[in-house]
Amino acid sequence: MTAGTASSATADPATAVPATARRSGPAWLPDALVVAGYLALAVLLTSGQWRHAGRLFHQAGDQVLFEWMLAHAARAVVEGDNPLYSTALNAPEGVNLMANTSVLGLGVPLAPVTLLFGSQAAFCVAVVCCLAGTATAWYALLRRRLVTARSAAAIGGLICGFAPGMIAQAGAHLHMAAQFLVPAILALVFRPATSGGVWRPGVGLGLLLVWQVFIGEEVLVFLALAAGVFALGYALADRVAARQLAPALLGRLGVAAVVAAVLLAYPVWFQFHGPQHYSGMAFATHGFQLDAASFTASARQTVLGDDWLPGLLSPNPTEENSFFGPGLLVLAVVVVIWLWRRPLVRALAGCGLLFALLSLGTELRVDGTATGIPGPYRLVAGLPLLDLAVPARFALVCVPVLGVLMALSLDRVRAARGPRTAPGLPVRLLWTGAVAAALLPLVPTPIRAVPVAPVPEFVAEGGWRPLVPPGRTVVAVPPVTGAALSPVMLWSARTRLAFRAPGGYFIGPTGPDDPAARWGAPDRPTAALLRRVAETGTVPVLTDADRRQAVEDLRHWRAALVVLGRLAHGEPVRRTVEELLGPARPVDGGWVWDVRDRVG
Repeated sequence: MTAGTASSATADPATAVPATARRSGPAWLPDALVVAGYLALAVLLTSGQWRHAGRLFHQAGDQVLFEWMLAHAARAVVEGDNPLYSTALNAPEGVNLMANTSVLGLGVPLAPVTLLFGSQAAFCVAVVCCLAGTATAWYALLRRRLVTARSAAAIGGLICGFAPGMIAQAGAHLHMAAQFLVPAILALVFRPATSGGVWRPGVGLGLLLVWQVFIGEEVLVFLALAAGVFALGYALADRVAARQLAPALLGRLGVAAVVAAVLLAYPVWFQFHGPQHYSGMAFATHGFQLDAASFTASARQTVLGDDWLPGLLSPNPTEENSFFGPGLLVLAVVVVIWLWRRPLVRALAGCGLLFALLSLGTELRVDGTATGIPGPYRLVAGLPLLDLAVPARFALVCVPVLGVLMALSLDRVRAARGPRTAPGLPVRLLWTGAVAAALLPLVPTPIRAVPVAPVPEFVAEGGWRPLVPPGRTVVAVPPVTGAALSPVMLWSARTRLAFRAPGGYFIGPTGPDDPAARWGAPDRPTAALLRRVAETGTVPVLTDADRRQAVEDLRHWRAALVVLGRLAHGEPVRRTVEELLGPARPVDGGWVWDVRDRVG
């Protein structure tokens, strides 16, 4: 998404690097070392979870969501389950996965990892692939199209893949961190004029667009917006070149649109009209905006970061999408002034500035204080698709803009053979030092991990299997958790969706006759009661009506077992369930109630 805008840089025909300009000899080893460096950094950043089954990245509920999606994709591959819909959660109604962030475009390729090593390992591998893959894709594009120096491309790729916003998203939102297709998409959209051809690149572009839809539609929306803004800016900066490139570009887009429309017709219909579809958004997206001061601040997960200031300047730890620090922004301004004659640079600058302003939301805030000044986003907030966008994520478009600008500047300095700025101090060394000084404060630290209650052994080891007939469910306590961490979703993911269960963490309709979006399943009275006990630790006074309602709710869920694992207020919850259903039986890692006879 974000990365998209910068890659549009390929539209500058003057930047195409001729083969004769490249160093002779095989180049695979240096390139391999660059990619290995990206991979090593990504593995280091995920080190808080490797071999730690009892830990999740800081936004634990989101990781559980994506672990479940990866497990579902693997099951769809081997069992033939419907990849767009599942009744393994929110039983008996099910979940429209096409209308949620199902990341099938990651889950299907990673199915062997999920099947062999489990959903947690698959999630960690996915994070590594997202970060290192995005950096590698930008490195390849920069190296092939925009710069001659491998070092310049490597630094540009490093910024694009490991900027603070990418690290913040990677710990929770795979669909936002997975931007490795963006450079490839833009390389096909903005092919050099000498490449020619429409059909083959158009078909390839269409297939990449389909793949991106199954990774994350939100990234694709931002990519389309950013590419469009860049193309307009480039056309204004170099109208002659734009007129020359336009026919082939429009032809490729036309072919790609036809390919994508054919392949996506049913999935998109299912998303908006299939079972459990919804309308609107389950949260107020307009409230997720950035503070203007965040662009010069340090993110939490950097060597200079802390928890206090980012908490003031961003909506939550996963949306620290700016936080570039003053040094990098100053250098970007210098590069734009220095290379202003290049249409590519002017288009990048305009695109980055526009999306930075949009990320400030409907009202400008500075240092945590509302100024009362309307933000530019207010002008577009009511447009289709943009009315559902999270404004804070517009700042991600600035990441590749800055990465490409830094790569262009380093390449320009490396190629320069001009006078020295001072005796013994080459311009190349001076500028390289300035870039290094600007990037050092942005060096990421490992993504923070937090402990999570383990899956009860009774569930993990299959002790429930003889007690759950086909078509019946396992009810975790509390059954419905809304937008909070969902125990049953973690249990389901870690057991490869071995059982069906009510509840879960997803977006669905408010009710059968109300398509308005909401987090999780609609509350049943017993679910709401048990959630209050789990949150407060207070055992309520229960009546026979509550007990009859509990049985009715269990029948709705088609329950066979009710299972209580480890909770912060586990003892009050256990006493409450015993008041409703009778004595519990202790099992490994928790308590269980066999309700087959009660439910019928």
